[in-house]
Amino acid sequence: MSFRLRVLWLVVLVAVSATAATAWLTLRQASQQINDSATTDRAQLDEVVGRLTTYGSRHGTWEGVPDLVRDLRAQTGQRIHLVADTGQVIVDTDTQEDRTARPLGTMVGVVDPRPVLNLAALPAEPASRQKGVASAIAGYRTGVRFAACLTRESVPVVAAPTSTGVPQFDADLSAADVRDRPGVAEIVDGCADVAAEPGRHLADAASVQVCGSSTVEALDTCLAQAFTNDISDLAPVPARVYLGARGDPASVLTVGPLLAAAAGVAAVAVIGTVLLSRRVLRPIDTLTAAAQRLGRGDLTGRVPVRGNDELAELARSFNLMADSLQRGEERQRRLVADVAHELRTPLANLRGYLEALSDGVIAPDQELYASLLEEAVLQQRIVDDLQDLALAEAGNLAYHRVTVDLAELLETCRTAHHARAESAEVSLRVAAEPVAVHADPDRLRQVMGNLVTNALRATAAGGSVRLVASRTDTQAIVQVVDTGSGIAADALPHVFDRFWRADAARGRRTGGSGLGLAIARQIVTDHQGTITVASEVGVGTTFTITLPRVDQLDQV
Repeated sequence: MSFRLRVLWLVVLVAVSATAATAWLTLRQASQQINDSATTDRAQLDEVVGRLTTYGSRHGTWEGVPDLVRDLRAQTGQRIHLVADTGQVIVDTDTQEDRTARPLGTMVGVVDPRPVLNLAALPAEPASRQKGVASAIAGYRTGVRFAACLTRESVPVVAAPTSTGVPQFDADLSAADVRDRPGVAEIVDGCADVAAEPGRHLADAASVQVCGSSTVEALDTCLAQAFTNDISDLAPVPARVYLGARGDPASVLTVGPLLAAAAGVAAVAVIGTVLLSRRVLRPIDTLTAAAQRLGRGDLTGRVPVRGNDELAELARSFNLMADSLQRGEERQRRLVADVAHELRTPLANLRGYLEALSDGVIAPDQELYASLLEEAVLQQRIVDDLQDLALAEAGNLAYHRVTVDLAELLETCRTAHHARAESAEVSLRVAAEPVAVHADPDRLRQVMGNLVTNALRATAAGGSVRLVASRTDTQAIVQVVDTGSGIAADALPHVFDRFWRADAARGRRTGGSGLGLAIARQIVTDHQGTITVASEVGVGTTFTITLPRVDQLDQV
């Protein structure tokens, strides 16, 4: 497994462990507290709903309920808001406490104090059943008016259950607060008179009389609905009770387990970091020491490579860099030695002839001056080539790019070298189709001149040199193909090296400076192209240049 993956898995392990531990403990604590809070809240809501339902059923009115709500508020500690289905607020503890009403809580209960008629307790015969429902309606209406009157007079009420489900209301004269109260009997009698509904008879219950059906289920449904309709104008209206208020402070989670989890995760992170540091820093220390030696000029230092992970790849890259620097240093030393060698002999010749002329050893003549001039020209050419190569490799060689037709450029090159080819009895031909590139024509002629000169020099009499230009969809291809002596396979990698010559026996007068191909490669590279060579000893050599092609019409 790579080092990157190991680090990734370690980080993932720590992160997942931390997340899982924290999430589990938080969820556990939160769930426990939420469940406990929900259970408590539900129990409180059930208690409040039950107490309010009992109150409404017993008193037949919501009058006097604020006292009960105040007691429930003290008992539960919750804000209580009781509102009728009609939208009228019956009581709100926030209002009772002279505070601004807060947004309602989310716990809602339904309070319906209306009785539910037990039809099973009535006779089965339809007419008797209807009469029983009418009697229950009349009894409840009278009873609830009686209970409401007693409540307003602060007389306790007793609602005794019956088999039909309709409570029977009466005054609770046994209560201590009314037992010795004067005039209670008169209050009870007065409430009984108020409760009576003169003119209402059992047979006049129109809603019951219209119930007639062939099935027991339909009859019972109609009678139950008639009961509910006929008591709704006197029974306490159904209501909704809201417990709590949005904005109440939530329960605080216990922090002990969370701190323990955090400590455990921190311990895992510390251990993982220590292991990671030992694995990472040891090879990094080795690389640092090697880099410091490299900076001091010791190019022989290398670092050991272990494994196949990213650190091993870094070590291999460092060693490759050190190898490259060492090879560059060696090339620089060889370049200095080659330049010194190339200039030493002709300069020695010039000095010798000049000293001989100065001492009068030899007589000056036209032939001697021509020889000295040729030696000076050769040295100037080497210096110019070195300067061109240095500028090109530094990216400072000037280019004046225009659209160039390679077919025309090859024809110009053929014309320039035609005389030399004829004198060497070598056929120089062009086979080119029109193809345009965006380039510096002078620099391209310099490249082609080097290649053609080398090809003519390597081709014996009777041979041929062909200049070929072709194209693909995106590229322009130029080839210089000769039938010369060829280049050995082991020498091909060095063709573009400075001062390299295929025939080491050639001198500077017959073999060139050895810089032409290095300059040609740099010029082609600066044109975003490539130059390659293929050769076979005794058959010939082919140099291939590939350049980005342009549409000539778009460039004109």
